[in-house]
Amino acid sequence: MGAFETSLRARVAALPLSHGIADGSVVFDAGAAGAWVVRVHRGKFTVARGGSRDATTRLFSDPRTFLEVIEGRTPGVRAFLDNHLFMRGSIAYALELDALLQTDVRAPRARRVVVDGIEGFYLEAGPKDAPPVVLLHGLGATSASFLTTLWDLARDHRVIAPDFPGFGASGKPVRALHAAFLADWIVGLLDKIRIDRADFVGNSMGGRVAIEIALRAPARVRSIALLMPSLAWRRFRRMKPLVRLLRPELGALPLPALHGLVMVTLRSMFAVPDRLPEAAMHAAADEFVRVFSSPRGRIAFFHAAREIVLDDAAGENGFWARLANVACPSLFLFGDRDWLVPARFAEHVRTVLPRAEIEIIPDCGHVPQFEHPEATNARLRTFFRR
Repeated sequence: MGAFETSLRARVAALPLSHGIADGSVVFDAGAAGAWVVRVHRGKFTVARGGSRDATTRLFSDPRTFLEVIEGRTPGVRAFLDNHLFMRGSIAYALELDALLQTDVRAPRARRVVVDGIEGFYLEAGPKDAPPVVLLHGLGATSASFLTTLWDLARDHRVIAPDFPGFGASGKPVRALHAAFLADWIVGLLDKIRIDRADFVGNSMGGRVAIEIALRAPARVRSIALLMPSLAWRRFRRMKPLVRLLRPELGALPLPALHGLVMVTLRSMFAVPDRLPEAAMHAAADEFVRVFSSPRGRIAFFHAAREIVLDDAAGENGFWARLANVACPSLFLFGDRDWLVPARFAEHVRTVLPRAEIEIIPDCGHVPQFEHPEATNARLRTFFRR
């Protein structure tokens, strides 16, 4: 029995009974060195040699990296971000298991909490008494889309990265998932975990929700940093009557998400897709396919997408009139090669909210925290310090 297998069996045997993690399995595939599967059943953990065709998550690395992760010397997230470990299947499940093995304060701990009758999944990292920052993901994404930022900020922040209702490992309510509902749900989450006031970072849809929180609960917001936030379109108003007729509940019908098509769409969100390892792209695509493959996951996706299109732009109660009421310090980042949220939105924001900090990132698509992680995290830190 090799060092990794010996350590794996010892660590798993020492894990306490955990009813917080669902039944499932994680395969550790070390290539020519062999494969091992950790199974979870009713809170109990077992180890066996070999793989598993129906594994919840598959991890790929070398025995040395696996040994460091199992012994808690290198958090799995750090190995993943350093491209030493790759995964397929459920990212959330891998993070739940990794949280049981790690002692590093920067390693994310998987948490669950019920807010307004909806079970929420979130990651927490960093010192408990540090300044809190909340990371809000985009449409079709999960908390894992902020792992680069979570790892960086957790050095000196208490980082909270939730899965919105309808996404990732959170509950899938069948209801309109508009910015107001999601904002109120996030405030409810903060109430549950006793965070009075925080900085917020939002990407795409998460940016729109961060704005809504700043408008609806200004006392809870220290600042908002928005990475290519979804903003109400002034054009395409003629499309809205048609969109209103399309019912998200049609997502209950079988509609497979083809992994290849998801990969094409995902790659289009980066100015230079090859900046990211192909394995990381596959992991993100797997996560989308896993959620979208369930009827409630599809309905939630269509509900949220519909609300983005229907977001009113004009009028005294429209988005752009309300945006002028944001009182907290605000940072808006746009990518010059982002086709989802074009950089020309910067001029609209500058007109409506002249006190905001606004920058256009060169050679950048829609997800700067992965395409330019060092520069993005450094910019966030500079903004928070001010």
